[in-house]
Amino acid sequence: MIWVKRLLRLEAERQRPEVKLVATIIMLEFITTADGSKTIYNSEVGENYHSRNGALQESRHVFLGAGFEYFLTQYPSQQVSVLEVGFGTGLNFLLTADYCTQNQINLDYEGIEAYPLNEEFMGGTGYNEYVTTPVWDNFLKQYPDSLKGTITLNAFCRLHVANCKLLDFQSDKQFDMIYFDAFASAHQPEMWDEPTIEHTIKFMKHDEELVK
Repeated sequence: MIWVKRLLRLEAERQRPEVKLVATIIMLEFITTADGSKTIYNSEVGENYHSRNGALQESRHVFLGAGFEYFLTQYPSQQVSVLEVGFGTGLNFLLTADYCTQNQINLDYEGIEAYPLNEEFMGGTGYNEYVTTPVWDNFLKQYPDSLKGTITLNAFCRLHVANCKLLDFQSDKQFDMIYFDAFASAHQPEMWDEPTIEHTIKFMKHDEELVK
């Protein structure tokens, strides 16, 4: 089933002292990937949020398995911080939070998302099938608040989603890991240029991991 929805995006242009607002229509539609999990196709960018070969498979293998779990084998810890570039549908967070909850690992998770999905889209992903019910229910209930400040998902997991572009993101924190989940360079080359990468890695702790 494909669900199409239009979102109105307002971008501020500061070429003059006054702020000019430009309206852009972005069409998003749900796509079912090869492993049965859903992703979203963004018509403006011309790409999916996840691999068409499997959204769930990609998140589990690349970010949770080769990223988070591998980090723990190298740096065993009960306290881990993650910065995600491109929070998107929240799948990477949900899988990581579920893992941390089950293994009693304290997770401090910061997402960056310039154009957050609304609650209706989040609820339509079907990702409740891949994590425990309390993690899903608490995430869905508190997601709007996570865009305003840090929320406590449960005894182990905290989440904040910074509603800004990557180059506008600032934080005094440094993170154990960075999930760099931007669109491919063919579609968003500005996310992969040297100034952007340099801006991103300054939030990493020394010798820690960038997962992309």
